[in-house]
Amino acid sequence: MADLERAAAAALPVDIWDFVAGGSGAELTLAANRDALNRVQLVPRLLRDVSRCTTDTVLLGQPARAPMAIAPIAYQRLVHPDGELAAARAARDAGVPFIASTLSSVSIEELAAVGGNLWFQLYWLRDTGHTMDLVRRAEEAGCTGIVLTVDVPWMGRRLRDVRNAFGLPEDVRAANFGELSTAHQRRSSQSAVAVHTSEAFSSAVTWASVDLLRARTALPLALKGILAPEDARQAVGAGVDAIVVSNHGGRQLDGAIPSIDALPAVVPAVDGAVEVLMDSGIRTGTDILKALALGASGVLIGRPLMWGLAMGGQAGAEQVLRLLAEELRDALGLAGCDSVAAAPSVNGARPGRPPAGARPPRTTP
Repeated sequence: MADLERAAAAALPVDIWDFVAGGSGAELTLAANRDALNRVQLVPRLLRDVSRCTTDTVLLGQPARAPMAIAPIAYQRLVHPDGELAAARAARDAGVPFIASTLSSVSIEELAAVGGNLWFQLYWLRDTGHTMDLVRRAEEAGCTGIVLTVDVPWMGRRLRDVRNAFGLPEDVRAANFGELSTAHQRRSSQSAVAVHTSEAFSSAVTWASVDLLRARTALPLALKGILAPEDARQAVGAGVDAIVVSNHGGRQLDGAIPSIDALPAVVPAVDGAVEVLMDSGIRTGTDILKALALGASGVLIGRPLMWGLAMGGQAGAEQVLRLLAEELRDALGLAGCDSVAAAPSVNGARPGRPPAGARPPRTTP
């Protein structure tokens, strides 16, 4: 995967690479996500029969051939002309969900025509009627879940985009909106994409918004961007079906806790009442196992999918998903797990700390 990242960095224009790779502020959380995942250590269980080791699972009530989904990523035609169409086809063929972004450069209806398991990611817009119209379109297109992103009252200050005065080329648009927007108007020392989102997104999205959405749709509903156990418990009370523990890949609040570090407190807070997914920093199959061991039911794959897309369209995206699935199966088997369901028995630990759930050491009187 690191080889693919280097190849994509060399192949893409600098401003587009920075848009994909960058984080907010000093990029402390961007770096912390990887550091935290690297610190997690696994305690393998031995002498178990893993001759039939499978990565099959269920996510939001639908079967998946691996515990992962494609994260909602905006404007994928920036890195390849086929954009989300290629990524959705790769997800379909890999048997994992594809989450279409509100800011997708391909419309919901076109992505639904690809087939496969399609979820729709929703940003709460200033125009609530437009927001609900997107929900209606997702339902009519056959989406099997709605993922409301709750950590973007406005876009985090992404300094790479500011320095590049980043704006969208005219041939890449938010297809669910249709028209050219302020995201295409480059301005000195500003990110045009950030200007557009500040104009389009509501900064007044609240738990009342979640209640309204829950009442509006019968589709499974996930909240993406949860880090605090208190918010996780409130999500349970709001009747959602899943939460995504996420710091937006280090692209929103710089200094936020790494997602993998938030996971061990969030999982017991919901006590099995909702499904818990995780994203931010996942790069390998072993990373996926670490998230599973700490209580997640699956992960979302973000930047690696974009690297594969940049280097080979659908074939490149397929390569990423195949590699992750192979690495996960290898990690599961070596850890003594014959299935995704067995992964929590491989307790995640950090140096100097006992594994989660471990008994305290005996003391001599």
